[in-house]
Amino acid sequence: MMLLRSLFFVFVYIPVLIVVIPAQALVNALHLPFWNVIPRFFHRVGCVFLGLRVRVIGQPATGRATLLVSNHISWTDIVAIGSVADVTFVAKREVGEWFFVGMMARLQKTIFVDRTRRSDAGRTSREMGRHMAGGNAVLLFAEGQSDIGTHVLPFRSALVGAAQIAMIEAGATDVLIQPLTIAYTRLQGLPVSRNERSLIAWVKSKSLKQNIGEILSGGVKDVTVAFGTPMALGEGADRKAVSKAAENEVRRTLVALNRGRDIPDIAA
Repeated sequence: MMLLRSLFFVFVYIPVLIVVIPAQALVNALHLPFWNVIPRFFHRVGCVFLGLRVRVIGQPATGRATLLVSNHISWTDIVAIGSVADVTFVAKREVGEWFFVGMMARLQKTIFVDRTRRSDAGRTSREMGRHMAGGNAVLLFAEGQSDIGTHVLPFRSALVGAAQIAMIEAGATDVLIQPLTIAYTRLQGLPVSRNERSLIAWVKSKSLKQNIGEILSGGVKDVTVAFGTPMALGEGADRKAVSKAAENEVRRTLVALNRGRDIPDIAA
């Protein structure tokens, strides 16, 4: 497995990087409207390299200001979601400082938030608002941290509310919040056990280097990305109630997928 991935990295991944990095930098510098095409292609190549087989249920809302709120299991969530949806991610400030990763995140117009400074939430929400007001989608890992993948932590509604206000102030009158669930359901074709989930999830007890090693040495992982029912997030909407409804839908969907039960194509 490692040998095949090493060969893929040398003969496919590196040549792709050499082409897409300057191309995406040029697209961003010229403010071209198709800035999301190259990142989607890059993430699809990344799925092959990392052994992620992505299945999609539902579809993302398009053409409207949309805030996607999702559970979070691993850094590979970004690769899996980015391969099937045109979104801008919200990430912690430290990610922007990581070697290479920070550069790639900026090329995809990632919005960084400093969680150690409460005042930074305003700047972050304004950036989110401006981006979504143009009819784009922003994805927020609403738990505020990654988890093992067996349950969903409470969604943090504060940033949702701040984004709600910022979107409206930026001129978005038709705002949506859409739940998104990511679940790692099978490993090498077999259901993922609880112990095996620890080889996928990035938890606090692990370093990034350790988690990357486990991902690269592991087998093919089946990942489901399920887009839920979009909900209105207008000026008068109760952000706590809307956030809780999204959290509940993500929790129900994750439990169903982990248990091998299918769910209806609710967002089709």
